[in-house]
Amino acid sequence: MAGPAGGAGPGTAGDAGRGLAVTARGFGLRGPRGWAFRDVDVDAEPGALIAVAGPSGSGRTCLLLALTGRMKPTEGVAEVGGFKPPRHMSALRRVSALANVAGVTDLEPALTVGEHLRERALLQRRFGSAPRGLLRSRARRRAEERELTDTALAAAGLDLMALPKGARTTVRDLERLEALRLSVALALMSGPRLLAVDDADFKLSPAERTEVWALLQSVAESGTTVVAVCGEAPDDAVVVSTTGSREPGTADTRTTDRGTGDRGTGDDRDADETTEPAPDDDGGRDNEGGPEDDHGPEDDHGPEDDGGRPDHAGPETDRPEHDDRPERDNGPEHDNGPKNDIRPKDDKPGDDTEGAADALAETGRS
Repeated sequence: MAGPAGGAGPGTAGDAGRGLAVTARGFGLRGPRGWAFRDVDVDAEPGALIAVAGPSGSGRTCLLLALTGRMKPTEGVAEVGGFKPPRHMSALRRVSALANVAGVTDLEPALTVGEHLRERALLQRRFGSAPRGLLRSRARRRAEERELTDTALAAAGLDLMALPKGARTTVRDLERLEALRLSVALALMSGPRLLAVDDADFKLSPAERTEVWALLQSVAESGTTVVAVCGEAPDDAVVVSTTGSREPGTADTRTTDRGTGDRGTGDDRDADETTEPAPDDDGGRDNEGGPEDDHGPEDDHGPEDDGGRPDHAGPETDRPEHDDRPERDNGPEHDNGPKNDIRPKDDKPGDDTEGAADALAETGRS
């Protein structure tokens, strides 16, 4: 397979030592919470040292991953060695390598330096070389792995003999600069044409930063293009800044809109609360047809109606009311007495007249 710029395909031996030119115009990436970076322009020759400068949270790592085919851009155009993301992202990943990227190339603290190197050599032999390489003798494969490891360590400036326990030193016992050199060495073992290093000067002293930039400059001079994320760029690097590339408040607006869409608007919440039954409404519905109609202490049916039902078996609290009901109904001072006496008082004149008429009728018959 021929590469985009001609010659051998990506990842082959013919490409080893040849860096990739990086160009971008209006490059941007937008995520769920807004713009990670926007309006980034890059123009670097093959084998250049590119420093992505800016404060933490300004999209530096996202730009690093987008230029190496690990994240899909959303606007602008970019070309890395003839590869154009997002169309050639898989091919771009084959010719680039990452170092010191949190969550992607993390070192295992419990493993030793030698174990990390052997693991990477095995992975490179299995997935990074031609299939016919597996047919070579074991001695030859070991010799090639040893040569690959020594070359990567020398390029990263990591001396195993200077470590506390040599190759048996665990990662947790390494200094930050030593861990960074190990991560760079592991990335260089795949023979990348583009090396991307994240947080190159993070938590380093001024002297250590000078060593790191000297290391990355030497890698670039060997022919490999280097893209490094940093807080402060050196003078001899191609500086790409992500500061001010995002619109102010864009991320906050996106977050607010997204949260509103999930939770609903204020009117919707008010409508939902309005449709919820209130405690007073529940009580009204229960009195209309609930099981407490016959036994509620405030029921419309008073003692007058319950007195005519001898089989009523209510709660124990109602029994004294049933027992005293005859006295309250017949007593002159009962509150409900006037209500019960209204009809008999109105009916007495009619009852006396009808009784007299009946008596006269009986007398006439006799």
